[in-house]
Amino acid sequence: MIQTIAFYLFAALVVLSAVCVITARNPVHSVLWLIMAFFNGAGLMVLVGAEFIAMLLVIVYVGAVAVLFLFVVMMLDIDFAELRAGFVKNFPLGLLIALVLLAELVLGIGAWRMGGLDLGTPAGTAAPALGASNTAALGAVLYRDYLFLFEAAGLILLVAMVGAIVLTHREGRAPRGQQNISRQNARRPQDATAMRQPKVGEGIEL
Repeated sequence: MIQTIAFYLFAALVVLSAVCVITARNPVHSVLWLIMAFFNGAGLMVLVGAEFIAMLLVIVYVGAVAVLFLFVVMMLDIDFAELRAGFVKNFPLGLLIALVLLAELVLGIGAWRMGGLDLGTPAGTAAPALGASNTAALGAVLYRDYLFLFEAAGLILLVAMVGAIVLTHREGRAPRGQQNISRQNARRPQDATAMRQPKVGEGIEL
């Protein structure tokens, strides 16, 4: 009974968070709603017994990817008026893409109800070892049969990190609030301050 309640709670929160990711006008709020969706998705994975996938959602997606998105959004100089104008301009294209995705979902659900594809008899080479946990079996297949694909995924994440650094690095002009270290080091003490010793009641001349 409690598993059913937890499933519907997590599922409803995932759907609500996904809708808020799309409808939130502030990009920072969108990333925060995305983090909430990841947490509730991890709860669903725990309910079905996939604790390794739940751990990946929390550690990799929330702890690395979503936080990287958050830092990039906060460091970029976003003009919200221009962002809203771009949304209105690109609304027809976005609506067309949404209709295409909806048609694909309907087609996929219809094909699933008609029956799965017959892909042949499994060879049994990827069968999990007896007595091994979910995480141990997944790790054995990942590092034995899909090692090169796993390394390629790591390279893609590295390229994404370098791209985020390139996007946030501005050369030629200092962003708002950033210190100019070379200018501060080149400043002389006599140019920075002026020592005055005014007499009592006379004040100083500016």
